[in-house]
Amino acid sequence: MWQGRFQQKPAELLQSYSESISFDWRLWKYDILGSIAHSAALEKAGLISNEERTQIVASLKEIGYEIEAGKFQFKQELEDIHMNIESELTRRIGDAGAKLHTARSRNDQVALDIRLYLRAECDEISELLKKMQQALLEVGERFQSVIIPGYTHLQRAQPVYFAHHLLAYVEMLNRDAGRITDCRKRLNVMPLGSGAIAGSTIVLDREMVAKLLDFPAVTQNSMDAVSDRDFAVELLAALALVATHLSRLSEDIILWTSSEFGFVTLSDAYTTGSSLMPQKKNPDVAELTRGKTGRVFGNLIALLTVLKGIPMTYNRDMQEDKEPVFDSVDTVKAALAIYAGMLGEMNVNETVCAEAVADPMLLATDLADYLVNHGVPFRKAHEIIGKAVALSVSKQCPLSQLALTDYTALSPAFEADIFECFNLSTAMAARKGIGAPSPENVASQLARWKLALA
Repeated sequence: MWQGRFQQKPAELLQSYSESISFDWRLWKYDILGSIAHSAALEKAGLISNEERTQIVASLKEIGYEIEAGKFQFKQELEDIHMNIESELTRRIGDAGAKLHTARSRNDQVALDIRLYLRAECDEISELLKKMQQALLEVGERFQSVIIPGYTHLQRAQPVYFAHHLLAYVEMLNRDAGRITDCRKRLNVMPLGSGAIAGSTIVLDREMVAKLLDFPAVTQNSMDAVSDRDFAVELLAALALVATHLSRLSEDIILWTSSEFGFVTLSDAYTTGSSLMPQKKNPDVAELTRGKTGRVFGNLIALLTVLKGIPMTYNRDMQEDKEPVFDSVDTVKAALAIYAGMLGEMNVNETVCAEAVADPMLLATDLADYLVNHGVPFRKAHEIIGKAVALSVSKQCPLSQLALTDYTALSPAFEADIFECFNLSTAMAARKGIGAPSPENVASQLARWKLALA
């Protein structure tokens, strides 16, 4: 590749240290697509004949078939996917293959390949996010009438529909999908033709290449084009948020499947046992996902650290962009896929949930609202119900079983209908505000999302 300038071959240690073919081989499809489009621009510029371009395209496609079939032999000494393909192309068709790199650098070549790769991955991730949302909706629909305690500070707070809890994650994942879509827009700009740093004196039709590769625009600054990895950072940040949301859901599921909660049961197909304790059924998918989130965070920090100190334009440090990107893409895609499968076979233990949500303490705020509706300022109402809770604890008596005289002693605003506040169905039906978990609202949101994701 640079034998004209150097008199010695690279040391074997250098070859091993600097190679990237062990991981960037996965760019082969996009490298071939880019080269086919580049050959069209070379033909239009009169730099290769139609016959030469036909040879190039046919041979590139043949190489692609062999790579896909696992029959292609990658060579470490050729460093990367770009040189492996170009070298083999030249070996097969001679000078026509050697002309392919005219007016092109590996700098703009790899910038193109990674954009093409991530554009396709964004589409796949978006589809996986949608399937994950659909899986959450399906569980929510199956157990639409189930009510569970909602928690703040991991303490029982107020009752919510189980479906409402899952719909919160549907909302999170929808924001994730929006970030992926936005990222795709910014990376969808064609850099080929920028050369190593300053373009080339051999001017090719970049707009034609962009059209052939389905890019809506071309980069406008050659230095930025070859050194820009903002789009990769942006995607890693978006994937870190996806992983965050999956990790939070994992924590919920780990708690819900524990003996202490017992709200849900996972299928045997998505759990594991213990090598020592025969009774164990472990939520390993959720635990692994929670653990893998750290890797996804680390990949984002790794790439930011690589980029933060390098001068313009391309530097070899930037080879370190691919492994973090590949790892985060693979990790998040795998987590989304297995989670959708696991949720599809998850069951809710309705009796256990009903027992948990029967706790009258969950309706303490409803009691405060009762006083507000009877003319008591909220801060005063909050204090009064706090005293009622303290009385309940001291008497070891549920709030719902305190005597009416206990309540009227705390405030004359209490009347006999105070005990209607402990009717869970009535309490849930009263939560009619936008975004609140009334049965009508939950049903409406399930229907809305089902239509939106159809």
